[in-house]
Amino acid sequence: MIKVEDLHKSFGDEEVLKGISTTFEKGKTNIIIGQSGSGKTVFMKCLLGLFSPEKGKIIYGDKAIQDMDKDEKSVLRQQMGMLFQGGALFDSMNIEENVMFPLQMISKKSKSEMLDRVNEVLKRVNLVNVNKKLPAEISGGMQKRVAIARAIVNNPKYLFCDEPNSGLDPRTATVIDNLIQEITQEYDITTVVNTHDMNSVMEIGETIIFLKDGHLVWKGDKSLIFKTDNEAVTEFVYSSDLFKKIRIAQNIEDEKI
Repeated sequence: MIKVEDLHKSFGDEEVLKGISTTFEKGKTNIIIGQSGSGKTVFMKCLLGLFSPEKGKIIYGDKAIQDMDKDEKSVLRQQMGMLFQGGALFDSMNIEENVMFPLQMISKKSKSEMLDRVNEVLKRVNLVNVNKKLPAEISGGMQKRVAIARAIVNNPKYLFCDEPNSGLDPRTATVIDNLIQEITQEYDITTVVNTHDMNSVMEIGETIIFLKDGHLVWKGDKSLIFKTDNEAVTEFVYSSDLFKKIRIAQNIEDEKI
């Protein structure tokens, strides 16, 4: 679990995060949504320890990251997995080398033990016989699954996903969403997903927080997001591609009647 208490972050005179408090639950897909400029990216970078807030606390387990010493922060980083927006695979490394990279950075396992772990996570994301291929030789959806395998190869306690479906077609995006949720539940990980994709929200949104102008203005789950009377959330939802598809489908049905 990750607990956030009264988080503030500024750049110069601009306050980007304005007192955010929330909890990201273990074993669930926790989703951050909001319009561009709402503070989503800055918030996630604070969670990752890349930005230091001026005020507030981010608590991992029972200790705030601000109170950790250098060694404790190093251990925490090893417990984090990151799925980047574009996958961020190394073009010059084959799939096996890409997935093994985090193990080589921090693991004391032997080469054969690392290879066993690589094959285990590749199998978990439904990829076989791709070890020696380069990223350019596989599809975008397969690249994203490789990136997921790399993110979980060190058995993280916390998984962060930044726009995981960027650049993917709707069918492949759903596969990736479901895979993230399955892995979250299977390994009991605290997963935080930063997205603008309402399809992802409705597919795997167990806990959803909505940011606007640096404030947390709504929290709920996917069963509540279409029922809220919060104007900011309603505007975001109704302007989404998903809602437009729903309206088109409704109009077609109305015409049939």
